[in-house]
This record gives sequence, structure tokens and C-alpha cells, in this order.
Amino acid sequence: MSEVQHPAGGIEQNALPDARSPVNRLAQNVVPEAQDSVRYSAKTAAPEAQQYHIFTAADCPSRLLLDQIADKWSVLILAALCAEPLRFNVIKRRLDGITQKALTQSLRRLERNGIVARRVITASPIAVEYRITPLGHTLKQPFQALYDWTVDYLPEVDRAREAFDRKS
Repeated sequence: MSEVQHPAGGIEQNALPDARSPVNRLAQNVVPEAQDSVRYSAKTAAPEAQQYHIFTAADCPSRLLLDQIADKWSVLILAALCAEPLRFNVIKRRLDGITQKALTQSLRRLERNGIVARRVITASPIAVEYRITPLGHTLKQPFQALYDWTVDYLPEVDRAREAFDRKS
């Protein structure tokens, strides 16, 4: 069990003692800079690691990447592509409620970030197929952990919502 000091004050008990856990790795890379500011030291091959202001800088590159890979549609698209490459329309049919525009935008963001690859199939009729890249496959474990957490704790979250709604 470890403790993590938050910039807003307070200490959180971390029940994940494994140093490989995302929480512990993030905590190890957060370097206090000022009372209300925290910088993230990116692990790079360069002798001097680049510093990101993850909590205070709206233009922090890690914030942008997190926003682009962890939004609702991106997570579901990657889950759909996990087993096999799929054509655009197959993805659209599998993701109930996604619009063509939202799917196109999400796939372009994922392709730009190197998470998915796009292949044009020139057979008649012309189609586009998407597959997860090796970089994209590195997201499988953290996304699976997030999904498992959702399934495991949904009843507790539902109880918390009900308690909150009763108070409101």
C-alpha cells in the first residue's frame, strides 16, 4: 500500500502496491514544481526528460493524447477491432448509436496517432478496412482493465448514484 499526495491536498491510499501499476508509475513521474502545479516527466531515451504540466497546462500533449484515445467511441472502436480487421460499415453496424461523422472522426484521430491503420480495398465495390497497429495493441491490457473495473464496480456505482440522487 502506498500513499499519493494530490496537488489539491490530501493523501490517497493506493491499494495497488505493484510498481508497474499505472497509478504508481504516474505517481513516480510526478515532480512537485510549485504548490498548485505538477509536472510529468516523460520517459524518453534522451538524457533530459521532457517535462509536461499535466494538471495545469491545457495544451499538455499527454492530455490531448489521453482525450483522443480514451473517449467513448475510440475505446469501443478499438474493442471492435481487437479480434480482427474490419471494414468501416461493419464497425458502424457493431457500434449502435455512432454516427458516420463520429466514426470517421474517431478513426482519423486513431490513425493519426498510429493506433489504427487504414487500408483501401480496391476490389469492386471499393471498401476501407481498419486494423489495430502494434502500438494500438499496447492499449489492450489497460482498456481491458478499465472494462473489467466497470463490470466489477457497476453495482457500487449504481448505489452511489442512487444515494446522490436521493440527497438532491
